[in-house]
Amino acid sequence: MIVVLRLGHRKQRDKRVTTHCALVARAFGASKIILSGEQDEAVLESVAALSRKWGGPFSASYESNWKKAVRAFKKKGKVIHLTMYGEPFDAVAAQARKTKNVMIVIGAEKVPREMYALADYNAAVGSQPHSEVAALAVFLYELLGKAPLEKEFRGWQNKIIPSPRGKKVINKFRGVIGT
Repeated sequence: MIVVLRLGHRKQRDKRVTTHCALVARAFGASKIILSGEQDEAVLESVAALSRKWGGPFSASYESNWKKAVRAFKKKGKVIHLTMYGEPFDAVAAQARKTKNVMIVIGAEKVPREMYALADYNAAVGSQPHSEVAALAVFLYELLGKAPLEKEFRGWQNKIIPSPRGKKVINKFRGVIGT
């Protein structure tokens, strides 16, 4: 099981980026995203609607106390904080493959110093400022490879058909839509 913790979500400033973090988490093989920071029902509903439409067992929830969520998870798996200041991400991913449950922590606002201490690993995806969306995608790809990107999600209503040009989507109820 892979869970992503979005640390320090700010309702007005981060809603689009947090939604993109959820999209990446789902597509690249995570099973859940937990928002911490400001509670944002709109983002949680957007992720739920995405899963209903495109399938899969992906879910989103809110946790007001991120430390509690991290400490609880550490009892059953490893916690990996993605940052610019940690160890090389590929070495961390190799270690993470040895455990069954992984929580990946990505920040929105400045990450509290305590997170660095609570994490089992602080993994650096590069050493330059970058997006948490990109860091999450790169790390999950390193951890799980291409397989999650090729799987068919259970319970889909819409499914993309690869096409060199245009958009081809199968809708379970209406057939092929888009061009």
